[in-house]
Amino acid sequence: MPARSERGKDRRGSICVESRLFFGEDNMGRSLRHERQVLNTDEISLVEASHHPGLAALSDKDLAELRKLVRDRRDRARDIAARQRREIRGKADPRGARAVTQDAGSRAKRDVLAGAMQRINKEAARRESRAARDAMKDSVARALELRRKREARAARPAAGRTPNEGMQAKDSARTKQRDRAKLGAVSQHTRNMQAKRDNQ
Repeated sequence: MPARSERGKDRRGSICVESRLFFGEDNMGRSLRHERQVLNTDEISLVEASHHPGLAALSDKDLAELRKLVRDRRDRARDIAARQRREIRGKADPRGARAVTQDAGSRAKRDVLAGAMQRINKEAARRESRAARDAMKDSVARALELRRKREARAARPAAGRTPNEGMQAKDSARTKQRDRAKLGAVSQHTRNMQAKRDNQ
């Protein structure tokens, strides 16, 4: 009896592992084969485009378009999985003729599309970071060029005296004094001329 129970336990464990692999709950990641099992034709094309190296080869415009399409599919799959979960728990009325009994397929699709969305967002963030670095480098280069041009146009003051011509007499900063004898002669001449005019 214990042996039978052990066999049943092993069988249940094997089924559980296979279920995780099929529905994408294994931590080792999902293979392309698994993605094709849970997605429709259009979704397969979108998810395949989200893998490298093809993802890095997309133009910015194509990447933005892929991002929008995958986001729409992911949101729809997420809403369906959430609704089915509520139906299974009896918290929502069935949308179809019969109530949903399992939602593993919907959750697997949601998870695959969410993984594709993460890869796309990561690639978009990488490009934005690279563009920001390039813009910063260009800004620094332009600022340096403008600075060099301003310095080249600036009027530089004379360097002043240099020792190349040997010893030179230094100009005196004091005001030169006039010859007092000459100043006196000029004053006397002025007085003589004034007296001559007065006597006429």
